[in-house]
Amino acid sequence: MPTIQSKPTDAREPVAPSAPAPAWSSDELAENPHTREDKPARVRQMFAAIAPKYDLNNRLHSFGRDQAWRRAAVRIAEPRLGETVLDVACGTGDLTRLFAKSAASRVIGADFCREMLGVAGSKTPGGKIGATPVNYLEADAMALPFGDNSVDIVSIAFGIRNVAVPATAISEFARVLRPGGRLVILEFSQPRNPLIRRLNDLYTGRIMPWSATKISGDRSGAYHYLPRSIDTFLDREQLAQLLRDAGFTAITQKSLTFGVCTCHRGVVS
Repeated sequence: MPTIQSKPTDAREPVAPSAPAPAWSSDELAENPHTREDKPARVRQMFAAIAPKYDLNNRLHSFGRDQAWRRAAVRIAEPRLGETVLDVACGTGDLTRLFAKSAASRVIGADFCREMLGVAGSKTPGGKIGATPVNYLEADAMALPFGDNSVDIVSIAFGIRNVAVPATAISEFARVLRPGGRLVILEFSQPRNPLIRRLNDLYTGRIMPWSATKISGDRSGAYHYLPRSIDTFLDREQLAQLLRDAGFTAITQKSLTFGVCTCHRGVVS
């Protein structure tokens, strides 16, 4: 009977790599995350980590309202036959796909996180929704690879808060839009009703970070960054002022679900 010999231990064998460091630590989030120079790299790392369970967490933790908010954004944008839509920070492509089901004739989804784009592409086999072509590309909101006056609608859902310099991105949106083009920004906001605000703070600050982290198995700190990034971001009037500074007119702001989310709209003259 052959003898089974154990493999000798070799001290030179490679050690399994340790888990990557979190994108956000508790100490870092105690400060304003929007003031960090390395914010873009951290945001990219964060979204790469949560991409596989991103849609599931969105549905569960918004109680399904996230899709209703996106449908509202499409209605407010008023896409028309023959128009081109650029959905910036498209993530897994939910808003991109909804625009492709509208009257728009062409839809482009852009994001700077490849992992998110990979999920978006897998949800759009053949590169079409019905007869509408849908393209995805890797791009930075602050340096869009499009010519002046080249698209009719720019949308960004829950992404302007993650941009390094929102004013620069909004100026880029104005640059690529044709005269009469519309910008639609969907973003979380602070409810104005004190009771609803307190309940929302409890949910987003304590319950959601814990449960979303458990569901996703995330170690990047993404779902702890989310409430902190909302608390420290621009309010409605400050965001409206950025739109005015970039040359947008006819600015409107529609509160959704008791003010938990706001849809901002501006028009290029």
